[in-house]
Amino acid sequence: MEAVIEVLELVLHYLVEMTIPFFELIGVGIIIASGIRGFYNYVRRRPETKLTLAKGLAMGLEFKLGSEILRTVVVREWTEIATVAGIIALRAALTFLIHWEIKEEEKGSELL
Repeated sequence: MEAVIEVLELVLHYLVEMTIPFFELIGVGIIIASGIRGFYNYVRRRPETKLTLAKGLAMGLEFKLGSEILRTVVVREWTEIATVAGIIALRAALTFLIHWEIKEEEKGSELL
């Protein structure tokens, strides 16, 4: 039984180690695509520029936050746990602020 648990733990470790960079890549890709789309909208002077950019940044940060949460599965030392917890807190705060900005922007566009 102990050997089965060790094998499952090893499989979980490798699965998480492969998934973390994948989520990071998706998050970075979304942020880059939103930045390009936001710049395009800015050049075209479209009113939804800020809202589109904020939604893209929020989505990208969600994927990056997901990768950090997965990283907590494989950390073993308290210093690593503290570092990951700090990163999670910062990304969660950024996500919260961006979502707040989106709500404010949507309220402002409804008034127009």
